[in-house]
Amino acid sequence: MTFTGTTNKSITIKVDLATGFIEGYPTLQRNLSYMKGMFRDDAAYEALLAKGDVKMYDFYDLGLPRTSAELAVGTSIVYPGKVGDEYFMTKGHFHEVLECTEVYYCLSGHGYMLMESPEGDWEVGEFLPGQAVYVPGRYAHRSINVSPDEPLKTFFVFRGDAGHDYGTIERKGFRKLMVERDGKPAVIDNPKWGNA
Repeated sequence: MTFTGTTNKSITIKVDLATGFIEGYPTLQRNLSYMKGMFRDDAAYEALLAKGDVKMYDFYDLGLPRTSAELAVGTSIVYPGKVGDEYFMTKGHFHEVLECTEVYYCLSGHGYMLMESPEGDWEVGEFLPGQAVYVPGRYAHRSINVSPDEPLKTFFVFRGDAGHDYGTIERKGFRKLMVERDGKPAVIDNPKWGNA
């Protein structure tokens, strides 16, 4: 279902809590090959890719009109896994309307939202079932799944005309990365940051 103009009607959204899928809407799938250059350890990335182009995450976007009067809503499902010691994650993005905020509500799983501003400030918010993370305006954000065997499923809402700026992340990456250290998540500096 695609909309033009404004919806001018209510919409009932059925989210399958077991899968994170939204009934009646297509999924957008992102595999490992989509994440080239996003991980710190290029050799570990290439070794994993040689075994197969595994699915990293899915997301659902209802395709509502891109106007400031609408809200974009959907779900994101990040699958468990690691590239070297770095957890599976979404590519991450700024919004084209940089001041736009976004809310992610955790349906199930365990993970983190890594956030950073163009000025270099950064934060990490934890995802646990029933817990929401508010992403402030001006902050790029990326969901990270730290569970060894369970998908991280979140429901998101943001202003309809905010758009997505993936290009900045593709060129520069995030300043910080989340890796496993002694069996626990840890935040480290990204040695590849800004090397575009």
